[in-house]
Order: sequence, then C-alpha cells, then structure tokens
Amino acid sequence: MMESFTESTNRDSIAILLPGSLSVDASSPSPSSTSTPDLYSEKNADPRMDGGPRAWATLVGGFLVTMVTFGYANAFGVYQDIYTRSGTASASRISWIGSTQVFFLLAMGLPAGKLLDMGYFHHTTLAGSVIFVTSLFMVSLAHHDQYYQIYLCQGLGIGIGAGLLYVPAMAIQAHHWRTRRALAMGIVITGTSIGGIIFPIMLNQLFKGAIGFAWGVRASAFLCLGLLAFANVLMSTSPAILSQSKPKPNFKVILMDVPYLLGAFSVLVAFWGFFFPYFYFQLFSIFHRVDFNIAFYTISIMNASSFFGRIIPNHFADKLGPINCAIPLALANGILIFAMFGINSVASAIIFSILYGFLSGAVLSLCAPILATFARDPSEIGVRFGVAFFIASFGALTGPPIIGDLLGSRFQWYKAIVFSAVVVILGALLLIPVRYMVVKRKGTQLV
Repeated sequence: MMESFTESTNRDSIAILLPGSLSVDASSPSPSSTSTPDLYSEKNADPRMDGGPRAWATLVGGFLVTMVTFGYANAFGVYQDIYTRSGTASASRISWIGSTQVFFLLAMGLPAGKLLDMGYFHHTTLAGSVIFVTSLFMVSLAHHDQYYQIYLCQGLGIGIGAGLLYVPAMAIQAHHWRTRRALAMGIVITGTSIGGIIFPIMLNQLFKGAIGFAWGVRASAFLCLGLLAFANVLMSTSPAILSQSKPKPNFKVILMDVPYLLGAFSVLVAFWGFFFPYFYFQLFSIFHRVDFNIAFYTISIMNASSFFGRIIPNHFADKLGPINCAIPLALANGILIFAMFGINSVASAIIFSILYGFLSGAVLSLCAPILATFARDPSEIGVRFGVAFFIASFGALTGPPIIGDLLGSRFQWYKAIVFSAVVVILGALLLIPVRYMVVKRKGTQLV
C-alpha cells in the first residue's frame, strides 16, 4: 500500500524527483554544439529557475498533494485494523484493498507522466482530484459486509485518483527548481509524512468516537477536498519548458537500459515486504498486548519519524551519492523488521515505530536519485518515470496480500516478519550491481 536529488544540470536538463520515488536526470546538447555530449553531466545550473512566487506556490501545492495522496495511503493501517477486527474479510483480502491503492498510486505514473509531457498537467490533476474525493466519499457509503464495494471505492477509485495526482505534482517541481531542487523536493516529500501523521490520528479518533465510521470517513474526505482544491489553484507549469521541442522517447533504449531496469526491479522486490509495518503494525501491536491508546498512534509515530528520514539522508546523498546512502539504509531497514520479534511492550513499540519510520522514509526518498541519472534526453523524463514506477508498483500490489496469506487466520506473525525482512534485504543487495554499473558509466564513486 506507493513518494535526494541532483544538485544541478545543464541549461537544457531537467530532473524529476519523487518521494519515496523515482528521479530522472536528463541532459541534451546545445543545438549549436558539434561535440559529442556527456549525457550524464550535471553542470551549469540556471539560477533563474529557482524561486519566485510561481515556484513557491507550486512547491506548496505539491506538498498538499503528497500529503493527501501518499499521506492517506500511509493511514491504511487504520482501515486494516478496523476491517479485520469487524470481520469484513480475512487479513489477506483486506490488504488487497490497500495494496491496490498503492499500486495504482505508483502505476498511474505511466499515463500521468506521458500526459504531463504532452502539456495536460492541469487536466490530469483536476481529473485526479475529482476521482479521489468522489471515491473517498463513496467509502463512507459502502457496507462493511460487502467487500467488493470497499475494494472498488478504496482500492481502485482512490488509487487511480491518487496516481493521477501524485506523479504530476512531484514532476512539475522540475519546471521551477534547479540549483535548489534538493531543498524544494525535500519540502514537497515531507507532505507524505505530515499526511501520515494527521490522517491516522484523525481517523482513529473519529472511528472510535461518537461520530462513527461513516462520518469519520466523510470528515476526512471534506479535508482532502479543501486541500486538493487549494493545490490545484497553486500549482502551475512553466511555459518555457512546455514550449521546448520534444523528440519522441526512444523506448528501445529505455527498455534495454540494464542498470535502470535492475534498479526498478530492486524496488519491486523490496516493496514485497516494505509496507508490512505500515499496513499491519497497529494490528500487530494490539495482538501483542500493547496498550490500545498507544497502538492507535504507532502509524502516526512512524510517519512523524519518516519526516526526518526524508530530509536528513537526502542532504548526505547530494554529497556522497544516493546509491551509496541507500544500500546501507535499506539493509538496516530489513534487519530492523527482524526486531519485531522482541516487541511486547509500549516502549519497544514506540522505539520500533521511530526507527522504522526514519529508515523507511529515507529509503523511499532515496529511490528518486537512485534512478536519476538514466534519462538521456528531457523527452524521456515522464516515460522513464512512469515505466520505473509501473514496475515497482507490482511489489506494492502483491506484497501485503502475500503477507496476509502468511499470517493466516491464526496470525502467525513470525512468517510475515521473516518474509518481509528477507525481501527488503534482497532488494538492497540488488542495488550493489546497479552501483557498479553506474560507477562505470559516470566515472565516479559518488553515485
């Protein structure tokens, strides 16, 4: 159940950086140049792209979009707990709802990225906003004993709407920021964490209070409606970028770029286990006798900690290289999941939430620069971004249901813990050959 950056590029270069997500850096030679261009150079940033009212407004709008889309997806653990304990379906079937939501949030990057490249940014975000909010209101009308109604509204509807919003809102930042892009994108990415703090607390308090489930969902839908309306007004494209001539992307080159595809596949593998705590930790804490009042806040604590994880490692990634930072952090992420075997108290649950939130936030945000250096022309940006996210989204789609099947009706947590930890570690190890190939390509160890 789904969003550190290149420091600079030449004048005709654009980099897209997404949260927890993918980034693509592209450079093209000047029309007057007769020499062979360095397709992976990062020089001579244009300071005129940084700052100004339109840039800052677009940044705030992007922050609001990530807060609503990925932030709300990070709150699915609340619904997983509610649906499981109310007997709606098995844990595995319920997790399909959240995993489908995250799948479409990422997979819709393929058409949404292409629409952005074609100049349909506002059309895409408006359509996504309408689909997202309408589907969320429909969740409040769905019957708990009718699984298909919840799946259609919350899995398909919200997922598709979020996917049409998430990718364009992140990618459009490249129209306005260049030399300060790392800072700008870091701010946008933190919207995911803020939403992941607000929505779990809001939903838990409303669901267990007098207002109940239906009006609790509607209250969150009204909040999302207001935030998305504001975001649509704030965000804008750059006419200078849209007016540039755009050669057609070379799909053969993209689909034969081995380190690019292996990097996307490594994210897919890691996603099989990566969202396990976000989907199941509230339920896990309740089953392990952690106080209810604390268990309800574990997801919010996780997301609060990820706020710092999305900013601090990105600062070092700009200097040391994103892959160099991501490999040890992803390994630590997988090892930490094994620590769930020792959780049996409030203190241990809180410590795990803090540590996992920080590490998972760091890994998600570093996915962007890991895939940042592969685009050879600005025209490939949307397509490469969409292809990579589409590949990775299958991990988010199938991972939580696999974990649900491993848990079974007897909730055998040890199976889920071992599986999740192993696949996250495997995903980290797959980045080692990616690093080797990128080092050879770029001619530097700082990758």
